[in-house]
Parts: sequence; structure tokens; C-alpha cells
Amino acid sequence: MFRKFIDGLRTAIIILIVLASMSFAVIELLKIQVSEDNSEYIDFTGSAENITVSTQKINATRGEITDINGNPIVKNKVGYNVIIQAAFFPDNLNDGNEVLLKLSELLENDGVSWIESIPVTMEAPYEFLPDSDAAVEKLKKKIGVNVYATAENCIDKLKEDYQISDGYSEHEQRIIAGLRYEMEIRNFSIGNVFTVAEDVPLDTVVVIKEFSPELDGADIIEAPSRMYAETDIIPHEIGTVGPVYAEEYDELKELGYAMDDTVGKSGLEKGMESYLRGQNGVRSFSMSNGKVVGNEVTQEAVAGHSIKLTIDNDFQRDVQDILENFIVYLNHHQSGQYTDVTSGAIVVLDVKTGAVLALATAPTYTIDEYTDNYSELLERPGQPIIDRATDGIYRPGSTFKTITATAGLNEGIVTGSSTFYCGQTYLYNMHCTGFHKNIAVTRAIEVSCNIYFYELGQRLGIDKISEYAGHYGLGQSLGLESGDSAGYLANPETFERLGMTWTIGQVVQAAIGQSEVGVTPLQLAVAASTIANEGVRYKPHLVDSIYNYDMSELVKKIEPEVADKIELNYDDIYSYIRNGMIAASHNTPKGEYSLNDLGFDVAIKTGTPQSARGTDSTFIGFAPADNPQIAFAGIIEGGEYSKYMVRKIIDAYFGTAEEPETTSVSE
Repeated sequence: MFRKFIDGLRTAIIILIVLASMSFAVIELLKIQVSEDNSEYIDFTGSAENITVSTQKINATRGEITDINGNPIVKNKVGYNVIIQAAFFPDNLNDGNEVLLKLSELLENDGVSWIESIPVTMEAPYEFLPDSDAAVEKLKKKIGVNVYATAENCIDKLKEDYQISDGYSEHEQRIIAGLRYEMEIRNFSIGNVFTVAEDVPLDTVVVIKEFSPELDGADIIEAPSRMYAETDIIPHEIGTVGPVYAEEYDELKELGYAMDDTVGKSGLEKGMESYLRGQNGVRSFSMSNGKVVGNEVTQEAVAGHSIKLTIDNDFQRDVQDILENFIVYLNHHQSGQYTDVTSGAIVVLDVKTGAVLALATAPTYTIDEYTDNYSELLERPGQPIIDRATDGIYRPGSTFKTITATAGLNEGIVTGSSTFYCGQTYLYNMHCTGFHKNIAVTRAIEVSCNIYFYELGQRLGIDKISEYAGHYGLGQSLGLESGDSAGYLANPETFERLGMTWTIGQVVQAAIGQSEVGVTPLQLAVAASTIANEGVRYKPHLVDSIYNYDMSELVKKIEPEVADKIELNYDDIYSYIRNGMIAASHNTPKGEYSLNDLGFDVAIKTGTPQSARGTDSTFIGFAPADNPQIAFAGIIEGGEYSKYMVRKIIDAYFGTAEEPETTSVSE
């Protein structure tokens, strides 16, 4: 018992010493981080000593990310990184190898991984890692071996270059070789410290401090790192941060980055990098005979800007739950027809501003899963790594008919009352699911008459169809801050790019959202919003506003931005389209999915586009139909009845679930 008490007391004392040393970072950090190309040697005439004047980077704290109500999504925490500084690392290769091996042993004993990117297996016989062609090519070029070199050849070359002794075991040799290679590609030098491991636990800090006499050049620094208060909120859009890669360094160096900086790698972390990163500070210090003789902060670090999103955490979770619960419903109902359905997406926008209110994708992941189990995520069924809401590309199916209708009405090809005859069959062996006889545009939208839109599409031609699709935001990136896919339109140019033959029959297929039309759910939601705004398309945005770090001062408010506006040749064209969509909403089933008892009308259009999975199920819409506030779109891959989710979305946003019996104003 007494022995345990002594051991515990000893550990506590060591921890206190470590924490105390952190508080004296002014001195300790001078031994750790020396900024690149900022050392100057001064020989004071008449003085008995040479003074080295250098500067040390002071890391800026990265800005935080909150939802629209200020609830934190991404915050910062202070962690500990294990680093090596060239100024104190042994010049002798053998001595340096000893330090690297000892350091790796201490980390390994504590279950801490070190940073390594060499694409070679850890154990002999050595092989290149799968799916690492680019990294292998980079390795061979960096160490100067020929293109036919094997993994064994590469390790042997590193052993030779860094005099890694045969007295080490094969495993030890491989560890040293991997660390030496990492130091090389990270440009390890007086100006660039080498970060060996990040965010290590305090127990490991204690151990490394204990063994510091054997670890020349190695030390611990405090380093801010990302902490996720809400790991499940739009993880694809939030994105990730990471180290500066060697291939990025030349470009980022010009922007003031050091090799050991953290930079946004994807999502908002990348898209809003210029605001989030902050500005590093500078500490100048003087050394004489290896000792610090003076220091001062010559430039204070400035924390990054914090960002408030347009997302409400609660509504976002509601929409994600709606999507996931509906997939479960399909899996367990509908006579076992859709047991394989796993994937889909929903997007909800503010009609009046373009603000993104929700982005749901299924399957999905948490940020923790991404950082801890990335390899497993890549192999997980349903490919949760794909952000289907903004990057999934699908045929829109009959939802596209609203765009064809816009073109036909605005170009004067049809009026609201002119009709085409639907006898269920059409040219090119095409068909309609109904026998609608003479039918006008509003009714054609309501019942989704293929033949009406086949004929309208043929009269319009592919150029006009593509032109209006472009007005709606299809076939182009919409400029979302976290990134989004452009998709593509069915036209001769797309077919040529895909190595396919364009035929006239593709025009009528494109008119109903088939052929090679590829859109994202975000684009469909923007199209719905454009209909609601009668031809005015707003740029979608995830960022509501930008603040100083502690959010006490507004720096920038993101204002609504009109991305396009259809010049209307006839004032009433959208009344025909809207009325057709309202009529379609009245065809939803009674009960919990009904859109007839909300107290206001809803405008929707559905689609069942053909895909490699058989058919998908799509929908677009807006509500209330007469005074739109939200626009929405969604898809279920390989499923059906996606429109059943519309009522749930409306209930979640407007709080209408509590009064399902309210009489519709249209009745």
C-alpha cells in the first residue's frame, strides 16, 4: 500500500512539473518552434559572444463554428504534440536514429500512433500499401530509386541513406526508416519542426518528460486542436483539418503558412479557411552559447474568425431522422420490396434567402468515426463517405418537367390552355403510364404525363431545354461554401465527353429528366426555390455570418445573393406550374403523410427516374404554396414513395404535427 502511495505521489509530482513547465512556455518553446527563414546571426564588435537572433511562431487559435442559434458545433481544445526540433536533434545519423527509436518505443508502449505516410507495410516482407500509387510514385522520386523499385528496395535505400544499423531488428529498422522519410517529406530543418504525434494523452507527456535526457531534440508543445461539440451535425459539410502536406507547401508558404501549421482539408474547414485560420504571432528571441538571453513578442497572434451557420441543430437532426426513419420504414414494410434500400438525401432551403436549413444524407457518419475509423468507413456498406445531398448525382426524373414547362411557356411554345394528345404511346417506342387524351400543362404536371413533355421537349429542342436548366442552376456548381458537384445536362457535348452517341430521341428523354441528366439534391432544392420565387434563383449558402473569435463582434453578414433571374415573357407562367404542383400534393394518401390538412397548400412534384438500381424516387416542392418560406428536395436510391417524407419535413419546420386535422384552405 505504501509503495502504491509513493508511486502515485511520484506521478502526481511529475505531472505538476510538466504542467508548470507548460506555463513557462516562453522559455521552453524557444527550444521547440523556430519559424522558417527567420534566423539572423549577429556578431557584436567588441563583444566576447555571438548572439543568435531568431523568431518563433506563435500559433493562432482557429475560429469556431456554431449553428444559427450560437450553439457550438466545432470548438477548440488544448492538447499536447510531440515534436522534434532540428536545432537540438543530433547531427550524427546513428545518434538521431537512437532518438527516433526510443521515442517510437515510448509512444508505442502507451498505444499512441505517430505520424507516418510512407506507403509500405510495417512488417517484412515489405509490400506497397493498396491504393497508394501516387504515394508510391512520390516515395520513389523522393529517395531516388527507379520506377521499378520494390518496397524492399525502398526500405533498403532509406536504411542506406540514414545509416540504419543492421544491429536493429527488422521491425526497428522499418520504424526508423518510416520516421526518417516523414522528416524528409515534411522538410525537417531549423525552420520547420517535425511533429511526431498529435494530441497525445497526459500520461504520455509525463513519460516523454521523464526520458527527455535520452531524447535530444524531442519535446512537448501545447497545441490547439479541434473538438466537436456536435459530431453528427452535417459532418460532410463541416469537413476536416490536417497538416500541411509537402506538395502543398510551396503554394501555402506564400500565404504565410509554416510546415507545421494546420490547414482546412475539406468542407467548411477548407472553404472558409481564410476566415478560420487566424494570423500567427511572432516571438523574437536571442541566444548566446545555447542559452536564451532575451525574448519578446513582436507580433501578437490573432485568433481566427468564428462562423455562424444557417443550420439549426435541432431541425437538422429532425430532417436526418426523417430520412433514416423512412429508409427503415421501406426496409420493413411494402411487402419486403425495398429491403435493400440504404441511401438517400434531403435538402431544405429558405426560399427568401437561399440559406441552407438542413442537409441530410444517408448513410452518414460522425466526425469521430471519420477521424478514428476512416479506412473502415471507406468499406462500410452504402458508402457513407459520400455526401449525397451536395455531391450525389442522380437523374431527376419527372421533377425536371417543371423546368421543361418553364421553357415551353416562356418561349411561347405552349400556353396555359393549349393541349397535346396523350394516347399512351409516342415516337421512339416511348410510353406514358396514363391515357390522358387532350391535356394542358397544369394537368400534365399534376399527373406527370410523359407524352405531353415528350412533345413539348421535341418542339423546344435540346438547346432551349439546356438553357433553362442552366437558369435553374443545373449542370453547374452552385458555389456552396463547403463545396458541391456540378452534375451535367443531356446534350451533344455531354455525350461526346462520355464517349456516347447523341440521337434525336435523347431530346425527349431529357425533357422528362431521363437520358444523361445528372443533378444533385441541392440543385433540385434550388430549382424548387426558383419556382417558388417565380424565376429568381438565389445562391445557396451555409454561412449566415462571420464574427470575431469570441463572437462578440459581427464582422460580416452574408446577404442573399441572386445568382440568376429568368426574364419572363409572360407574367402568368408560374401560376400554371405552381397550380399543377399544388394539385399533385392533393394526391398524397390520407393520414400521417397527407398534405391536405395543414391549413395551407403545398406544391410538390415527384419523379421515378431509371437508374442502375432500377428506379429511384425523387421529389421537389415548397411551402406554403401561396407564400413560400421553405423549398425542399429529396431522393431515395432504389426505392419509392419519397414524397411521404414531405409531410414530416413540414411538420418539423412549421410545428404542424400537433394539429393534423386542420382543414385545408383549398377545400
